[in-house]
Amino acid sequence: MTFSLPIDAEANALLDRDPLAVLIGLTLDQQITMEKAFTSPYVLAQRLGHEPTAVELADFDPDELIAIFAKPPALHRFPKAMAARVQEVCRVLVDRYDGEAAALWRDVPTGAELYKRIFALPGFGKQKAQIFVALLGKQYGVQPPGWREAAGGYGEADSYRSVADIVDDESLNKVRANKKQMKAEARAAKA
Repeated sequence: MTFSLPIDAEANALLDRDPLAVLIGLTLDQQITMEKAFTSPYVLAQRLGHEPTAVELADFDPDELIAIFAKPPALHRFPKAMAARVQEVCRVLVDRYDGEAAALWRDVPTGAELYKRIFALPGFGKQKAQIFVALLGKQYGVQPPGWREAAGGYGEADSYRSVADIVDDESLNKVRANKKQMKAEARAAKA
């Protein structure tokens, strides 16, 4: 599967070949645009001069990692917090999955187990874990039995609810329109 988000081709290529880049992108995908979140792993690799490993990021000096995240243009609007979050996620990968992001989902027996593993990552609540299950299923072919159910509404075919459904500009626009409608409905329900 070729990752085809509407971002820089080289950033897409990194997401295509490096499972850690995808995990970092999803970790950063909050309170910034999806394009920024999924481009930031590529920018991080450029700043380091190579594609980092989970072991390297887990062992990185925290202050130096914050400085790399904060260098203009910052990799996230909250570079200190998100540098720490990425480091925490990488430490979990080192402790539980031999430092391999793909081991998080490789040979997972069920969608429920996949969701459980993702949900256990620092900063991954229910919604983000479901989106990641959907992203793995729809874009990467990681489809253990029950993956759609584990992904909730994000697992539905042609749902256009998250990054899991984005393959081009048209699908990006559908996801944005759906999110806008959902926010409007939520505001109306509160009123």
